[in-house]
Amino acid sequence: MEFVLYLLLGACAGVLAGLFGVGGGIIIVPVLVFSFTLQGFDASILTHLAVGTSLATIVFTSINAVLEHHRKGAVQWPVFLWMTVGILIGAGIGAKTASLIQGPMLQKIIGVFALLVSLQMALDLKPKASRGIPGKPGLIAAGGVIGWASAIFGIGGGSLTVPFLTWRSLPMQKAVATSSACGLPIALASALSFMILGWNETHLPAHSLGYVYLPALVGIAVTSMFFARFGARLAHKLSPRLLKRLFAALLFCVGLSFLI
Repeated sequence: MEFVLYLLLGACAGVLAGLFGVGGGIIIVPVLVFSFTLQGFDASILTHLAVGTSLATIVFTSINAVLEHHRKGAVQWPVFLWMTVGILIGAGIGAKTASLIQGPMLQKIIGVFALLVSLQMALDLKPKASRGIPGKPGLIAAGGVIGWASAIFGIGGGSLTVPFLTWRSLPMQKAVATSSACGLPIALASALSFMILGWNETHLPAHSLGYVYLPALVGIAVTSMFFARFGARLAHKLSPRLLKRLFAALLFCVGLSFLI
């Protein structure tokens, strides 16, 4: 029964990956927390296992979403390249930071983060998009912060990368596409870090590689890769304003679920 849930979750995550430029982690983490709780996993490692597994699944959702966006010519590869330098450093530090936070507190932090981002996007609270894309040092610094936060929250970074790029005057569709590309190095670096940090954890369930639960990873990956392309195609048909409002509503629901 749990595996069917993981398959459905993968389909939802795939659509979100392509549609919003996120890896689907903003939905995967709360559903995995709920699922792992029902399965009786130890509360001390449950949230970390959900975050680590979510990050591992984003590797798969990102690949197909990026291919579809690249076919549309929307990925800004120079921006991606320099942000990735910072992302790789920040993701490792973020995974270590998350491992030091207790599970229940980590859930509340994720919930507050989701609510804040949803309000920011819904109310369009940002400086005027009059600045251009920053230079290499600025992109590396932004990537570092995004990689650090994404590893803590178990996300592909879209909820940070998309607002940052739109603030720096990149059109919404290009921001979503470039964010999808950035989700891949975030997920790879963070998932590997969570595997290493949880390797000697004694309370992990069977079939775990550190803080990555393999049955959930396989189930989500199977369907997410297919549905990511569908989401990416849909992103190029919807208006930027509608995309932003849908994304804000999604994040608000997730934030409330974690705090309640």
